[in-house]
Amino acid sequence: MAFLWWVLLLSVAWNGEERMMVMGLNGKCEFPAIFNFGDSNSDTGAISASFFEVPPPNGETFFRKPSGRVCDGRLMIDFIAENLGLPYLTAYLDSLGEGFRHGANFATGGSTIRPQNVTLFEGGVSPFSLDIQILQFDQFKSRSNALYVKENALKANVPKPEDFCKALYTFDIGQNDLVAGFRTMSDDGVRASIPKILVGLSQVIQLLYGQGARSFWIHNTGPIGCLPLSVIYYPLKPRNIDKYGCVYTQNDVAQEFNRQLKVMVSQLRKQLPLAALTYVDVYSAKFNLITHAKEQGFGDPMKFCCGHAGDYTVGCGRKAVVNGTEIYGSSCGNPSMYVSWDGVHYSHAANQWIANHILNGQLSEPPLPLPQACKRVDP
Repeated sequence: MAFLWWVLLLSVAWNGEERMMVMGLNGKCEFPAIFNFGDSNSDTGAISASFFEVPPPNGETFFRKPSGRVCDGRLMIDFIAENLGLPYLTAYLDSLGEGFRHGANFATGGSTIRPQNVTLFEGGVSPFSLDIQILQFDQFKSRSNALYVKENALKANVPKPEDFCKALYTFDIGQNDLVAGFRTMSDDGVRASIPKILVGLSQVIQLLYGQGARSFWIHNTGPIGCLPLSVIYYPLKPRNIDKYGCVYTQNDVAQEFNRQLKVMVSQLRKQLPLAALTYVDVYSAKFNLITHAKEQGFGDPMKFCCGHAGDYTVGCGRKAVVNGTEIYGSSCGNPSMYVSWDGVHYSHAANQWIANHILNGQLSEPPLPLPQACKRVDP
């Protein structure tokens, strides 16, 4: 009887279809793979492999060397993989990666949901927008499945054909759409663009669902106005700075994005009856950390560890000439005290703190922990 529980296949009939979920004895979903889509918050090596290698001191805290991540250690997607007992994801664009047996990462630094009409990685915007990431996924899936048609030794490096339906599909994207908007239009203009941005994300989720994907883990966007870079270059200081030192007008737009994203996810639950869609309130976790940083053992959340203090023209691990002197963007030496690693990206310690507050489901809708993200909840 115990064996039957262990291999239990739950088949739920809905509108003439069947939805298959593989559950273990402990009630956890048995995800064989993860497919991630996003930006630098979850890029594990794509931009580094495509344009320029992420230099040291990135990676110094956990990997002890650069790992393709713009961080001193692990990202949220790394903690997601760990939580599910899966290896860290290799970037799809990294030909020298560790393999793709348990999924692939299509996230690239600077990526947006809507294409930004760029041909080169410049100005912090990537040409690998979400529509391109989905094309890459389609090719990856097609070529992976082809290896199983005939006996091929390479198939050991890619997911099994049936794993694509059982996998977890994660999304952490949208922040750069708002940031790009803040550079070129008013806050009201960015706010007005949100519905069009979210249409692109909704279409991608529906496309994946049509291909058999069933479990989706969707992060909202963080408090953009609390990024040190946002504060450093914000032109209307101190008029729109809140008591925590954040640009509250930008945070208001981010919160509106999240409100509409949550509505979108709710609508998709009705449109995609076999899907399990989890909306994850990363904003609340990040904002709570930033506004209570010292209570959580961190220092000033408006300061960053790697680069040149107060001057973002000297990037982390990069060199620049400032007033005739060559300056190197070095590490602070104690990144565990910093919420921000480089003014834009969170530190390893901050990512770990945030992961501890979201993976248990306390900030999710429905409130299910990550290992139960295949469970569908009626809308």
